[in-house]
Amino acid sequence: MKTEKSMNEMKDEDLRPFHLRTYSKEELAMLYNPATPVTNAIGTLAKWIRGNKALAAELAAVGYNRYRRSFTPLEVSLLVKYLGEP
Repeated sequence: MKTEKSMNEMKDEDLRPFHLRTYSKEELAMLYNPATPVTNAIGTLAKWIRGNKALAAELAAVGYNRYRRSFTPLEVSLLVKYLGEP
């Protein structure tokens, strides 16, 4: 059964450092766009990638596949390089 997180737990999550690891597209998109619905957050992240030619080129060079459901740690590091930490 799901329980709501306490305010202290939510504050602790906000203070956690960002780690370079594999992230699902949903998870990373929500970190960048926490106030939007998941589908909008994913679309916004995709738009940012398409709109940044240098980022798109570097992602393509490391084998980024837009149909894959996750970002590798290397892809996440490129996103952070161009977009900053979420």
